[in-house]
Amino acid sequence: MLGGMTAPTFSHELSVASALAREAGALLLSHLRAGFTVEHKTSADDPVTVADREASTLITTRLAQVFPLDGLLSEEEEDSQDRLSAARVWIVDPIDGTVNYFYGIPHFCVSIAFVQEGKIAVGALYNPMLGEMFAAKAGGGATLNGRPMKVSATPDMRSATVELGWSMRRPMEDYVAMLNRVVKEGAGIRRSGSGALGLAYVADGRTDAYAELHINSWDCLAGILMVNEAGGWTNDFLAGDGLTKGNPILASTPVLREAMVKATGIR
Repeated sequence: MLGGMTAPTFSHELSVASALAREAGALLLSHLRAGFTVEHKTSADDPVTVADREASTLITTRLAQVFPLDGLLSEEEEDSQDRLSAARVWIVDPIDGTVNYFYGIPHFCVSIAFVQEGKIAVGALYNPMLGEMFAAKAGGGATLNGRPMKVSATPDMRSATVELGWSMRRPMEDYVAMLNRVVKEGAGIRRSGSGALGLAYVADGRTDAYAELHINSWDCLAGILMVNEAGGWTNDFLAGDGLTKGNPILASTPVLREAMVKATGIR
């Protein structure tokens, strides 16, 4: 109880986010079967499909109907700045892993997060190809298809598997330098093309850490909450202009935290 009032449980928000992620995921699969064309927003590594735009419209329209006073930030569309500074804001990525999606690689997802008073309160990620629903709410744990998730118990970096994300927002040289430092610590490296799922995999103990020198909020907020609720650690991504302009991200098990901070330079 807070001041005689019951603390919010965010159950309704999580239910809505999960349902919309599933519905948008079904839409993505229908486009994948029918075929589509790809455009590029600003660079070759930043593609967008008709499916992106339709899934974004589906999610944002429904959110506006259910929560008309809330702010909204989507990869494909943005609310006014004053609404983004509101107490309640939804963060949406209709497809994280668009390149994988285009090629039919089953490693992409719909990502929906909800932020209240500057803190991530709800996250839902849905991979429609595998039927995997990752979900979390603040103080309520993280689940995969209803099963509780927990970060791995990997004892040291020599036994760890680390995913390193990369985009053209930072020079390739910076990424290679970080990769070299992590490899020198003895970790195995992977890159799968979805920051959102990369974080969810840390939460579920499938990998031991995820790092990227710059990532946008719509790609990572849901996953950040999942890692934290599954017993892991993340840096303060929302510091400064993280919500609207992005920041570095580092997520790991508590045991690997110091080694990963040293190897990546992300604090």
